[in-house]
Amino acid sequence: MKYLVALTAFPDFGPKRTELLIKYFGSPKKAWEADPEELLKIGLKNDMVLKFGRFRKNFAIVDYFGRLDKLGIRVLAKDDKEYPLNLTELDDAPLVLYIRGKLKVSDVNAIAIVGARKMTSYGREVAYKFASDLAGLGITIVSGLALGIDAVAHKGALEAGGRCIAVIASALDNITPSSNYHLAVEIVKRGGAVISEAPLGTEVFRSSFPIRNRIVSGLSKAVIVVEGARKSGTLLTASHAADQGRSVFAIPGQITSPMSEAPLYLIQNGAKMAISVNDILEELNLQLKVDRAEVERLMPKTQEEAKLLEIISNEPMHLDNIGRITGLNVSDISARLTVMELKGLVKNIGGGVYKKT
Repeated sequence: MKYLVALTAFPDFGPKRTELLIKYFGSPKKAWEADPEELLKIGLKNDMVLKFGRFRKNFAIVDYFGRLDKLGIRVLAKDDKEYPLNLTELDDAPLVLYIRGKLKVSDVNAIAIVGARKMTSYGREVAYKFASDLAGLGITIVSGLALGIDAVAHKGALEAGGRCIAVIASALDNITPSSNYHLAVEIVKRGGAVISEAPLGTEVFRSSFPIRNRIVSGLSKAVIVVEGARKSGTLLTASHAADQGRSVFAIPGQITSPMSEAPLYLIQNGAKMAISVNDILEELNLQLKVDRAEVERLMPKTQEEAKLLEIISNEPMHLDNIGRITGLNVSDISARLTVMELKGLVKNIGGGVYKKT
């Protein structure tokens, strides 16, 4: 892990080049320790090789990991079990992620909400409503912690008792924008996460934001665009989403508002118009997954369920027959089987007959 982190900390190596170097040399350690002659031989330019040599000389791996520990920052490699499943689908997925907070398996049902920094009161209201409604259903809300729509989406999710993931362009030792530092702390405190691809000490440039935006969309099943100008980072995020095979939704606004230009442009060019949370759930078929996950959380598998599964494992059986075999009340069995059906364990094939799925 430490040599992979060191390699990805060198600013001139992107994910693809780093992966190619590791593949060629056989391991991150061998790539990190490669002779300049070998690096030149495989096609790296002389200036880059010299720069990499200076970087290696000055990069203290032990000290770097000590700083991470002090700051409470974890590092996940792409092949780590905790690495977000949705991100693994990307060709240019980050090889390492820096994380404050927690990621969960349920984050596979994440949805991004993005939009203008200079939002209107309408944009604020809509972003908050969609974020809170979706978070209330157990869906993770992803955004970029920016001013405006991003921050409102995070707040809406938190105030609904949900969880969210903030993806920032800066390193985690320098949360940006600084005015949203306390919001980042609250996200972590409430069980969510603040993540970044940027190594400690990385400066933020204009080019950092499009790079960050691919992670926002990559983490999500869909991207909802609330407001944005015709030329904005919001459209770049939507473009990343489309390239990644994600669904793009746009919420229509007033045609006279400059902040409606991005969503209206997207709708004209094939994005799905959303006027309620149901539009998104129906399109993505997330509702059943959310319901099942919630039932599973509230009512984990019991001995009674195991017994019922055993009884109907060989052939479908009517409730009355199950009652005779178990000696249980038919109404109790029916209630239990209904919960099991929501979990996806059994199926009602009609007339009170159930079979194992």
